[in-house]
Amino acid sequence: MAVTEQTANDALLDELNAWLEENWNPELTLAEWWDLLGRSGWCAPTLPTNAYGKGLSRSDANRVGKAIAEFGAVGAPGGLGLLLAAPTIATHGTQEQIDLYVKDIVTGQQAWCQLFSEPGAGSDLAGLSTKAELDGEEWIVNGQKVWTSLGQTADMGMLIARSNPDAPKHQGITWMACDMHQDGVELRPLIEMTGHAMFNEVFLTDARVPDSAVIGGVNNGWAATNTTLANERAGLGSGGGSGGSGLTPGTIADMLGKRAGDWAPDPAKAKTTGQGPRQRAGSSMMEDLARSLGKNNDPIIRQDLVRLHIMTRLGQMNTDRVKAAKLSGKDIPGMGNISKLAMSDLVRLNRDLGLQLLGPAGTLHGYSAEDADALDDATGNPMLRFITGGALYAQAPPIYGGTDQIQKNIIGERVLGLPKEPGDFKTTPFNELPKNA
Repeated sequence: MAVTEQTANDALLDELNAWLEENWNPELTLAEWWDLLGRSGWCAPTLPTNAYGKGLSRSDANRVGKAIAEFGAVGAPGGLGLLLAAPTIATHGTQEQIDLYVKDIVTGQQAWCQLFSEPGAGSDLAGLSTKAELDGEEWIVNGQKVWTSLGQTADMGMLIARSNPDAPKHQGITWMACDMHQDGVELRPLIEMTGHAMFNEVFLTDARVPDSAVIGGVNNGWAATNTTLANERAGLGSGGGSGGSGLTPGTIADMLGKRAGDWAPDPAKAKTTGQGPRQRAGSSMMEDLARSLGKNNDPIIRQDLVRLHIMTRLGQMNTDRVKAAKLSGKDIPGMGNISKLAMSDLVRLNRDLGLQLLGPAGTLHGYSAEDADALDDATGNPMLRFITGGALYAQAPPIYGGTDQIQKNIIGERVLGLPKEPGDFKTTPFNELPKNA
């Protein structure tokens, strides 16, 4: 690392630590602490300064998150508001919309969900059919969404809807901020094979969205949607941790009134791991499990542990490559898609390695907290629930956020310049397209 870059990093962390010394108080409520953190710019430092951020790179933001944990303070609120909604609104919204929506995101006042996928528009997101019709100063929305992560705790939704069916499918979409508390929004949980229900299906029946809640302009929602998806892929990609607290913001989760100090991390553990939560849950956790089971000297196991370590480090190095490119005014086309593909490989390797380590015990899984506790007692292995839960969940990441096949199509067409699929689907009015075309 160049001396000048190291000096800049030291100055950044010195500034942060000075701010934490002055402001961190474990007796504050989470709402009070997140308000200070959000308004300071340290909550979401990758956002621009006019959007409650500091304009930092993702790798520098990860350093900020790690430094907050090492100080022993609660980090940024978790959820999709910071990851997806805030950067989209910061990019495409007006300053008034930034002050209205982004401020409540970075201060933890509101939680967000993503109302994108539909039963008939998953891989082909632009084929969505949820309809939005303008009625005076409000949009009336009708349709169905599915695979809505964390919708059960969301105050607001990132909604994309068909606002002009006479336009080609990519040109008649509008991105809106939708109030999830209204009567026209119904959520139904989708129970996963893990036993949990992180996803939901959402029914919109005459739901109302103010015209002032349109982000990026009417019928120009595909541009805002691509910004949301790019941030999703970068955030989901290997090495793209947020450095947040993981605590759920918003009015439904009932966390805002809790004492902040009760949720603060242990500074000693944050300093000794030297890794973010995702990396700790991957390579280090598998290494610990292999040792505890006496399989750390098995050559096949060791080979996969090394592969896991290498893949994790490659993700971190790609993050540094992106930072270096941006510092010189350049970019690495397709890196978000590559990172998303790498993450899919990472979770599959974690799945296979974990089940290989567990052996026959890998067929056991507690689908409720009580069942998991019973298995802990029966097997004497408290890691069992995490390994089997991760193995069952490993089928999801290669699908959500855009399937692996979609990522490869994007890289082929937009980065490598390969021919696109034949047909005039991008110029034909949406209402003239065959279904799912």
